[in-house]
Amino acid sequence: MVRRGFRSSRLFLFGYFALLMLIGAILLKILPTWAGEAPLSFVDALFTSVSAVAVTGLITVNTASFHPLGQAIILMLIQLGGLGVIAFSTLYLTQPRRRISLQRRAIIREYFIGSLEYEPRRIVRNIVVATVVSEIVVALLLAPAFARAGVDRVAFTALFHAVSAFCNAGFSTFADSLERFAGNPGVLLPIMAAFVVGGLGFVVYQDLYRRFLQPRLQPRRPGEVGSGRDVSRRRHVLSLHTRIVLVATGTLIVVGFVAFLLFERQTLDSLPSNARWLAALFQSVTPRTAGFNTIPQDQLSGPGTVLTMVFMFTGGAPGSIAGGVKVTTVFLILLAAFNVTDESGDARLFRRKLPSQVISRALLFVTRALLIVVASFLLLTITELLVAGAGFTFRELSFETLSAFGTVGLSTGITGSLTAAGKAVIMLTMFAGRVGIISLAVPARGRRWQGQIDYPAGEVLIG
Repeated sequence: MVRRGFRSSRLFLFGYFALLMLIGAILLKILPTWAGEAPLSFVDALFTSVSAVAVTGLITVNTASFHPLGQAIILMLIQLGGLGVIAFSTLYLTQPRRRISLQRRAIIREYFIGSLEYEPRRIVRNIVVATVVSEIVVALLLAPAFARAGVDRVAFTALFHAVSAFCNAGFSTFADSLERFAGNPGVLLPIMAAFVVGGLGFVVYQDLYRRFLQPRLQPRRPGEVGSGRDVSRRRHVLSLHTRIVLVATGTLIVVGFVAFLLFERQTLDSLPSNARWLAALFQSVTPRTAGFNTIPQDQLSGPGTVLTMVFMFTGGAPGSIAGGVKVTTVFLILLAAFNVTDESGDARLFRRKLPSQVISRALLFVTRALLIVVASFLLLTITELLVAGAGFTFRELSFETLSAFGTVGLSTGITGSLTAAGKAVIMLTMFAGRVGIISLAVPARGRRWQGQIDYPAGEVLIG
């Protein structure tokens, strides 16, 4: 019974995204949305819809070629896709007159950490409010900068980029993404802030809000050790999850910024001197599922390309709109790789214990993700190199695969030149990166071995 409920929740999540992608493709195809010379094919309409709902940003036709109606539909798909992973799936789990089972509460806890609030309706409300407020603030910051740059339809353009940035989608109404604004801090700083905040996750927002904006003392939890009998109340303490997310995110931004300044000297030399640091910072942040670009990705150096692909695979934080395998997962694997564990496999961090089961889940999660990436890359090489005989390089195809899986949207410029089969592979990869990875992250509560009979332990050599 538990297993059936778990599967139905997964099927709803898959069905919601698949139906939204199909409806978006039909609207883009049948409505007067396209301004290009040749008619918009259904494959390109479907690709655009899948990329928008999966908040990826990969495009086979330029978003600037759509009429305002088409861009408005894309904007709607981005918003519904961005909120859908958490808010709408959680809303389904708590439909009126439907009891919330222990299994569904367990799923909700996977997104919202047991130490934080996990009332589903409150979660949905907080998510929607935080998203709308953040997007409005970013749009208000972008509007004056776009107006000074002489952009048409300032209000819509500012709103489009605010939603696209906060949802980590990477869609832009400009034909060159944000390359024309490479030295414009009035545009790039709000957009960077939007996709960094959007990639932190609503768990982190709530935790930071309780720590800094609700400074009231809170009751000490039962069993907590106090320093005296008069100490019975305390301030809210940031969860281990929040601390890891903030430390890992900050570290990646700083390391990426310094690395891109060193690796991309030749590329950055083409920019004004005061814009180089801004471009390096933007390139450090955007691969973690944002998808906007200020420098052409096919001009990146070898080390810069590798670092960008690593960042695309890593992604943002759990419970956020960002994709990838998430920074906490990579953080746990690095702990295990550098032997920061005891004999039982547990790790100690920030005066908290990380059980070995959590680290094992992280390793299993990344293994499954790598299998998806390898399978997608293999299929793409078959469709483009073996069957079509296209002149794409392994670097271009691997970059495209990781961008699709991480729902990033960065590309070396080959997306529109892929065959129909290759586009289908990328669409499936985006779907897997957006929906399948969420499904893998939620642990299945299947059958448990019962009884006292078990097999003898075996030994296998490793390494």
